[in-house]
Amino acid sequence: MGNTQIHQRPIGRRITPQRAQFRRLAESADIGTVTRAQLAVLAQSLTCTGLINGTESHLLVALINTVPAESFDRSGRPIVFKSNQQLAFEIGRSVGRVSRMLSSLFDAGLITMQDSGNYKRYPIRNGDGEITDGCGIDLRILIVRYAELDELVRQVRAQKKAADAALRRYRGALRNARYALSAAARLSEDSSSRIGARIDRVSNIVGIAGKASSRVLRRATDLLEWLIERMMQLPRRSAEAQETQNMTCPYVENGMHKQITTPYSFDESNQERRSANAEQLSSKAGSASKWAFEESLRRGRSEINQPRRLPQAVVALQDVLRAAPALKTYGFAPSSWADLARAVPLMCRLAGISEDARARAVEQMGEQQAAVAVAVTLEKYDRQEVSSPGGYLRAMTDRAAAGELHLARSVFGLAARNCMEVRH
Repeated sequence: MGNTQIHQRPIGRRITPQRAQFRRLAESADIGTVTRAQLAVLAQSLTCTGLINGTESHLLVALINTVPAESFDRSGRPIVFKSNQQLAFEIGRSVGRVSRMLSSLFDAGLITMQDSGNYKRYPIRNGDGEITDGCGIDLRILIVRYAELDELVRQVRAQKKAADAALRRYRGALRNARYALSAAARLSEDSSSRIGARIDRVSNIVGIAGKASSRVLRRATDLLEWLIERMMQLPRRSAEAQETQNMTCPYVENGMHKQITTPYSFDESNQERRSANAEQLSSKAGSASKWAFEESLRRGRSEINQPRRLPQAVVALQDVLRAAPALKTYGFAPSSWADLARAVPLMCRLAGISEDARARAVEQMGEQQAAVAVAVTLEKYDRQEVSSPGGYLRAMTDRAAAGELHLARSVFGLAARNCMEVRH
């Protein structure tokens, strides 16, 4: 007969680098700083964080309550020596289920374990009868991580509370916006349908409100409330004026403000807007500067193939924020160019700009200049001076390809215009 190979029975649970690190961390516990009651309350609250489920929380609470309260004093040693069979009986689960849950708690860093060769759990005592070590379930790591886990629970609860508040506010704003649309008698049929389509677009972007993030809900709520104010023809909020009333206007050419475009009401806006190729108002505002950004869009497409000019001047982010207060209206508060670039896709979705138009703008202008162009487009769309933001952005992209785009002058002109409006 051939040689038989005898497989030695593995001793204890599999040790991974993470579990070994948890064991080392448990040895640094300052016993006596946390009570058993505090740990029991924490174990019950951990389910909201997603670290453990309800059954694992039940087992962890049973482990904590098994250890005497004095074991969490300075001279104590919070180690559980109960068998899996006894724990399974106490929580009403099978022995195999308890074993798997203990492994999950070990991996989550909520307990550490030291198994003996025969899988028995027992204490090791000194000559005075005090427990110095043992093979069992060690709870000291909970003492080490108590502050971290308790803060995690607080954060999750605060986020949940904020999410619930944002959800309630969004649903109320959506209901109020639809009611205001049906009750707005001053709007024409075309204006009502356009605003209704915009409300539906916001609702489609949010999707299932209960699954949307708090950030998206807050931005959608701000936009809906802004639409309600416009339908009710309310004046602009004074808080915005207070924030910008101290701003100066250093970018006015020759000390004189130059009118760029003229605002129009909902009913008159369609008659005053140009086509998607130019997307600008007619030149009847004679004070508009011939070097302004909108002047380049009013030129024919036959001039697009002219030689490329020098690169555009770079504007500061604060200039863009002054020129486009609609960014704040829609809930955008970029603190860097990277933040503004990350917000461009959502800005395009809110304004109805297609992904292809945005991709072309980024390819032709670069991310930063494209972000400025989208911000300018959003501002003009907010002022109801642009009926097709997608066509407006495509026209800017074509002018950029011809080297005839003057973003800096447009930004400075809008900033000066907003500043003058605040002063008056």
